[in-house]
Amino acid sequence: MVELSLARLDEERSRPPARPYVGDRRRCARGDRAHRVRGLPQLAETVGSCADHDRVRLLSEAAPPPVRPSARPRAAARAIDALRRGWPIAIDGLTLLAIETADAARLAEFDPAGAAGVLISSGRAETLKLANQLAAADPDLPVLVERAPWLDFTAATALADPSLDLATPLKGPWRTLPVAAPDAAAAALRLARIAGLLPAFFVDGRDPEVTITPSDIDAHEDAQRLTLATRARLPVAGAEDAEIVAFRSPESADDHVALLIGQPNGQAPLIRLHSECLTGDALGSLKCDCGPQLDAAIRAIKASGWGILLYLRQEGRGIGLVNKLRAYALQDQGFDTVDANTRLGFAVDARDFGVAAQMLKLLGQDRVRLLTNNPAKVAGLAAAGIAVAERVPHALPANPHNARYLATKRDRTGHQL
Repeated sequence: MVELSLARLDEERSRPPARPYVGDRRRCARGDRAHRVRGLPQLAETVGSCADHDRVRLLSEAAPPPVRPSARPRAAARAIDALRRGWPIAIDGLTLLAIETADAARLAEFDPAGAAGVLISSGRAETLKLANQLAAADPDLPVLVERAPWLDFTAATALADPSLDLATPLKGPWRTLPVAAPDAAAAALRLARIAGLLPAFFVDGRDPEVTITPSDIDAHEDAQRLTLATRARLPVAGAEDAEIVAFRSPESADDHVALLIGQPNGQAPLIRLHSECLTGDALGSLKCDCGPQLDAAIRAIKASGWGILLYLRQEGRGIGLVNKLRAYALQDQGFDTVDANTRLGFAVDARDFGVAAQMLKLLGQDRVRLLTNNPAKVAGLAAAGIAVAERVPHALPANPHNARYLATKRDRTGHQL
């Protein structure tokens, strides 16, 4: 506690009031605009009568577009959180419990009668040799397996995760059932991937924490809801003049960033779409070429004079870190990267390049040179309204650990290596 004498209080009161500003007071001309860096869109319109001088700005370039009145992206976000916590959800009346995050006690609460079927993907069903399953060309199609008496929680866990097949052989017998709500079931498999979980559920239980529709998931994943959040100078190795820009959407937990390198020179910028890879980017994994590609991309953009590296939070080609590591375990069993993904029940490439396109639009770029070997990236940007003036190859030498991986990308996914 600080004690002040009456004399000191009187002295303080006699002083003029503090200025509500710092520095010399200057008049602000109406309509003035703050300096615009790099010729790119800034954070937003200035705010307040003297904001142009003081550079007070809103945090976002623009508010995200409104969603359809019937769509509830926040409800989808709550459903994702519920799945990761092991809580049941419902999609259009189909009640689901994610097998990966459940346990025996939660299953008993969800399904006291022990009759809940098991929903898996057709990609996983194909590995179980189900006679009447749908064609596994689309691994996202839902397949409903009848709950046999022997299919307890432990067996269902092994059913959900193909990386456990060698340790826990599953013999059956299996019997599939008609999927009464195929759209809701397909949406459940999609939501599991978004949540970073295996696409496998117990179905038709009780007491969901949240109820959603497929359109809620669509709204949650809408790339148009991405906005510019903030930006700052970020010197990096190989590009000390770089600037980092962060993007986010109101409901998603994934923050994407762009690294702006060099100065606009009147030409289409050299752009690299780099999907997050913890093992390659941070840990130096030799199983892929992601780390060397990231470093080489920064050098190439710097050498070009002007460009942008988009760092996308799409780990494992969109299936998440844990599922990527499961795919690695399957690769250790002899499967290539394509077969590993489909056995897990995922598409070969689940990324949404519309996110990258929206980031470029927010940065004021609609025509680019793309640093890639992947034609799907060119097509994805073009479909989202970004003109690709040139595809610039980005090949790096193989090593003994990733040679098969690179060969698979060349031979099975169309990479131009």
